[in-house]
Amino acid sequence: MRLATPGVVQALLATVLLASRVTIAQPTSGKKGHSANIHALGHLELGPFMTIGGIAVEQEQSRPYAYVDRWREEAGFDVLDIRDPAAPRVLARWRLEHPEQHRVSRGETGKYFKMRGRYYYIKATEFEMGTLDADLGAIVFDVTDPAAPREVGRIRSPEIMDGFVNVFPYAYADGRQVVFAAVRNLPQGVAPHANVYDMSRFLAGDRDQGLIGTVPMPNAERDVWRGYHDIHVEYDTASGQDRFYGAGNGGFYVFDVTRPDAPVLLAGIPVINTVPVQRAHTIVPTPDGRYVVTQAEVQFSPLMIFDLAPVLAKKAASVSVPIGVWTADWHDLPHNHQVRWPYVFDAAYEDGLQVIDVRDPTKPKTVGWAYTCECPHMTGYVDEEHIHGPSVFSGAVELDVRNADGLIVVSDMNTGFWAFRMDGFTGARGSQRHTPSTS
Repeated sequence: MRLATPGVVQALLATVLLASRVTIAQPTSGKKGHSANIHALGHLELGPFMTIGGIAVEQEQSRPYAYVDRWREEAGFDVLDIRDPAAPRVLARWRLEHPEQHRVSRGETGKYFKMRGRYYYIKATEFEMGTLDADLGAIVFDVTDPAAPREVGRIRSPEIMDGFVNVFPYAYADGRQVVFAAVRNLPQGVAPHANVYDMSRFLAGDRDQGLIGTVPMPNAERDVWRGYHDIHVEYDTASGQDRFYGAGNGGFYVFDVTRPDAPVLLAGIPVINTVPVQRAHTIVPTPDGRYVVTQAEVQFSPLMIFDLAPVLAKKAASVSVPIGVWTADWHDLPHNHQVRWPYVFDAAYEDGLQVIDVRDPTKPKTVGWAYTCECPHMTGYVDEEHIHGPSVFSGAVELDVRNADGLIVVSDMNTGFWAFRMDGFTGARGSQRHTPSTS
């Protein structure tokens, strides 16, 4: 979360104004209700504003559990039983020791993964440089019994200055379970990058904590001082490659990480229109790997869809102009999103859950929505001294989709946990073999 810088705002507003296809939807304040095709199944308040972070749902229906990351004075996570989505309940809570001694206390999300018949949850952590546990990137738990999470290890390193922003577990075809981690800041002289951890080695007590590789941040020489923000890894059927998608200070990038110890750059979006990307936030591909859906998490910026075909075919060095853009309300911004073809599901802060049809990526259109925040405009998080505004960082922060039946779960910084269904959407299938979305 950050306030927009003038260059970014100028470039993204130009993108919106030049794109006649952008969707401008509901009013900027007093937003309530939902579209007729979106149904709220259940809701559970979890705690005060800005103590609620990301969310992950288990993909096996026999394990009806969701994990909600918790921040600040509630640093830890909650395990929710969603066997009956209309009556969600907290099954277990884990909280970090001595929360009063930790500064910032976030890590945007946590993810679950399955390995050798057991289930694990890895929580990203961020603590301010120079404070307790600033060298801690993530904590790993055995959640095979979700009612009794058991800590099994912590990822630390002198290289870690203030934790991991995000983590993404990924299962390779050969059975290796790894975790890609977005390192927030690095010591002077160390170029920004993401780390790759082999979880079997980590759990076995490897002296390097399972670290087997790094994914560089291109354009680090351009005075990039921070690494990746959101990362996503997915198997590309057409090429047979395991692909890493990363967004950060240097732009949006795609790497072949079939060999995680030797990543190969495939494509990049270092510039939007004519302005260097100062802080990319999220990048997720469509199932065919041709298009990427991106966002920059600055006010007034839209979701942007880019066609990577010319770059992947080596007919262009990079791409800079989106072929399609979308926003629910240009006063606000979209946030974390997931792609379940032909839809993009977006946790859009003040605009709650938004569902966008991208069948025609040049003409993305809203097909469903539900407000989860119902909060006044511009009363969101700025920094630890200004928790309540003025900003648009308030409301739906993250979502996940259970592929088997299409259940949509949302975490809202103000109002907690939500479960939804959308008419006509009964799940997602695909050949991807990444964790946790498909297994």
